[in-house]
Amino acid sequence: MPVAKAKPAKRPIHFSMLRSYQTADLITLANGAAGMAAILSMMSYLQSPENWRVYLALSLIPIAFIFDILDGKLARRQHKNSVFGQELDSLADIVSFGVAPAALAYGLGMHGAFDVVILIFFVSCGISRLARYNVTAAQLADASGKVRYFEGTPIPSSLILVVLLALCFYLGRVGNDLPLGVVEIASLQWHPSSLMFFVNGSAMISKTLRIPKL
Repeated sequence: MPVAKAKPAKRPIHFSMLRSYQTADLITLANGAAGMAAILSMMSYLQSPENWRVYLALSLIPIAFIFDILDGKLARRQHKNSVFGQELDSLADIVSFGVAPAALAYGLGMHGAFDVVILIFFVSCGISRLARYNVTAAQLADASGKVRYFEGTPIPSSLILVVLLALCFYLGRVGNDLPLGVVEIASLQWHPSSLMFFVNGSAMISKTLRIPKL
């Protein structure tokens, strides 16, 4: 009896990784893309200071938040939650709700040496927050597998900072006219307004602050 020949392994196809993406994953990518577009829009404002560039950057972050909500809802509805999707979501979130708000703050005047340190701290807290959530989500889940609460504020809470920055820009309170002005310490500038990023970052990495997950 002739032995059946083994089928040759399929040759990898360019962009084949994209073929395995679920619809929810593509929406997650849209979240990260919106965040990156906000960063680029703010960078373009530093080269060509036209107000519409800032308003575009400010509006793209809430759009990213909408995508962030939609991808989770769609994944649960289709019962297609995956480790890949969870990791992808975290990577998109750090761009849209960590790096993008920090870039906005820098572009609107928080670019003193101490401001930069605080903004780096804020982004680092966001990275730590997302990494810890991915590791501890199973431990925090109830019998049905649903996570009952967040340890520390979720990173999209930075939308509050974006709203405050939008208000400052609308009122013309940017640069050295930011609320609380500017302070010089050892010849280095610091805008006390950047403390709101310090507070938000600290809240994200808190283990005692528990936020119910809706």
